[in-house]
Amino acid sequence: MKILSVFGTRPEAIKMAPIVRLLRQKEGIEARVCVTAQHRQMLDQALELFDIKPEYDLDLMREGQSLAQISARIFTHLEPILEEFKPDWILAVGDTTTVLTTSLLAFYRKIKFGHVEAGLRTHNKWHPFPEEINRRLATVTAELHFAPTEWSKGNLIREGVDEEKIHVTGNSVIDALKFVASQEVPSGITALLGNLGVTSQRNKRLILVTAHRRENFGEPMENIYHAIKELSSRSDVEIVYPVHLNPNVREPVNRILKGTSRITLLPPLDYLPLVHLMKHAYLILTDSGGIQEEAPTFGIPVLVLRETTERPEGIEAGTLKLVGTETSRIVNEASHLLEDPVAYAAMAKAANPYGDGHAAERIVGALLKA
Repeated sequence: MKILSVFGTRPEAIKMAPIVRLLRQKEGIEARVCVTAQHRQMLDQALELFDIKPEYDLDLMREGQSLAQISARIFTHLEPILEEFKPDWILAVGDTTTVLTTSLLAFYRKIKFGHVEAGLRTHNKWHPFPEEINRRLATVTAELHFAPTEWSKGNLIREGVDEEKIHVTGNSVIDALKFVASQEVPSGITALLGNLGVTSQRNKRLILVTAHRRENFGEPMENIYHAIKELSSRSDVEIVYPVHLNPNVREPVNRILKGTSRITLLPPLDYLPLVHLMKHAYLILTDSGGIQEEAPTFGIPVLVLRETTERPEGIEAGTLKLVGTETSRIVNEASHLLEDPVAYAAMAKAANPYGDGHAAERIVGALLKA
């Protein structure tokens, strides 16, 4: 069986890494990897961390390119690889431009497509943009759907997907997270935590922030930054924010937050230091999808800086709270968790609904039986 795994961003690489590693260990499978390098620098960090050496590297990242331009380049550069390798299956994860175009190209060439992390929905095509439509279209082309939860499986069934083609596997990001969390804490993170006074005795409490989503650009992002600035007036917290490279993020960050006491702005972090920073956080504010799944593994409450989420399992379990992008609400919800130990404990002790670290085994097992 020939299987080609295609991905282009760091989150995709992290979620595909456990699957890729397992596929390469199985007899009777010829497994290859193609990266589009939709995000070059951050992708390379993950490839090195998980020791993945792609057989094909399209190297398509270009500064300022549009969604249409990257889509066109993936189509024209990936098709010759499919012609040469002739895979029986193509695997892709999630909802990026890489996933959308790969799934369509698999359909055009009548190659079976397996969609990892299938069935996530907000039911609002503009939130998140363009991911909601990307994953809906990938569902239409997929032969097998690897849903992380029963909720995501339910979404697929309501859309008419054959239940026999859906496998509830958990999310492979938990497999990857456990692998990375077991590695030694990077010295830079140890030094940073010491300098900030964030120790095991919690002299100060660390608030970790990640915010970069396209639909939050503009006023919503500025509202988030004003909330962060207001929270930094508390003497009992230190706020750390690894800032995304996108100029729509960096410009308002530097304008509103640069030079503010108790706010440390960092360049984008590799996944290893980010995981260990997450482990030491008291509270996380994020608009990221992956962190909504990862942080509950460490018992860290998460306030989601979005109007909608395709991961409502965490809301229902109590590990996440959707707070939107309005300044006063973010401040009020964060302050409540900082001041009310009962409310904090209720979120911190909730069980992670996103997986047990064995998703890759279930996905590869389903492929072998297909």
